[in-house]
Amino acid sequence: MSNVVYLNVPGPEDRRAARSGALIRSFAAHRRGPEDVFWLKENAELINILECTGQAVPARLLEPYAAFYDGAREKLAFFPQYYRFILSLTLDLEALGMPGNHAESMCVWALRQDLAGGETSDIQRLEAFRLMQRRGCEPLADQGGAEARLRDFIARPDRFALPNKKAAFELTHIVFYLSEYGRKDPQLGPNELRSLENAGLLAFLDGNLDLLAEICVAMRYAGFNPSEIWEEWINRRMNDFEVTEVDAGQQGRQPVADAYHEFLTGSWLSGVKRQSLFGAVPLRRRGETGTLAFHRPRTGSAALREISMQLFRMQDRSHAWTAMRDQIDANLTETARARLEQAEASTQRFEAFFEEFARAQKVSA
Repeated sequence: MSNVVYLNVPGPEDRRAARSGALIRSFAAHRRGPEDVFWLKENAELINILECTGQAVPARLLEPYAAFYDGAREKLAFFPQYYRFILSLTLDLEALGMPGNHAESMCVWALRQDLAGGETSDIQRLEAFRLMQRRGCEPLADQGGAEARLRDFIARPDRFALPNKKAAFELTHIVFYLSEYGRKDPQLGPNELRSLENAGLLAFLDGNLDLLAEICVAMRYAGFNPSEIWEEWINRRMNDFEVTEVDAGQQGRQPVADAYHEFLTGSWLSGVKRQSLFGAVPLRRRGETGTLAFHRPRTGSAALREISMQLFRMQDRSHAWTAMRDQIDANLTETARARLEQAEASTQRFEAFFEEFARAQKVSA
């Protein structure tokens, strides 16, 4: 007679579902209260990543959103200023399998209220157009004009060779909307690609995981392969993440200012590359409660600031990288020098990037 021990080891699909479920429970029920606008932001981001990376989410895992979904129309009527968050979350929940058809009537109502007409920027109008068009609504009479202006904006690579995080994030979001989150070719040309590459170089030099991951996602949605050096650096930083459970009963320990967004965008890139999603999330037993905190150790000072300060202090600086390389290298820390060398190796167009980044022009009297 032999003793046979059967191990109930979850398969890959079960592990993916368990990690997604743990995130959903944490974001929907524990990190913030549903009356907080940042609850809408965090949950819309999480659900959007699950939807646009084609994740299969079992119906039971969406149950924490049942109360939001049931009251989504009332929330939209009372908080029309947050309509893009509310529509995004409702549309993506239905796409993931939430029973119901609230999004259609909500898009029609938002169209009748001309909510998109209250936006002050083309990028917000384009996002509104993309959301409402998912239910056949056309909120912009000049949608073509808004898109043309945004395409003009991203076709200027020189704008993205200067540190400006707001502009860089807007660049990525424009590509997301033009590509419908990877569903169609956004038809970017060489100038738009250079804009993404310039913004990526700055994010890499700055050690900005959040922005660099978004840039890599945008490049992949546009049909381009990001630098292997960039993506390998992102992989290493994602391996540094520690995702821990915080007991929901411990007051004052809700991690509302952690590195959750970096974790989500880095995971999003993994999902776009068809790699494991949310791998750092601990597998948890069904029914277990508590919130998740996302922490990543910081790795020294960013090279971008050191390089910028070196340039700013030079009385006579050149826009030619070959003329400036040795002068800059001589005064950098070892860490910053190594990062600069990696940045140069990550693209064949570093000299063109440096021409704008150096800001060697003079303002005449």
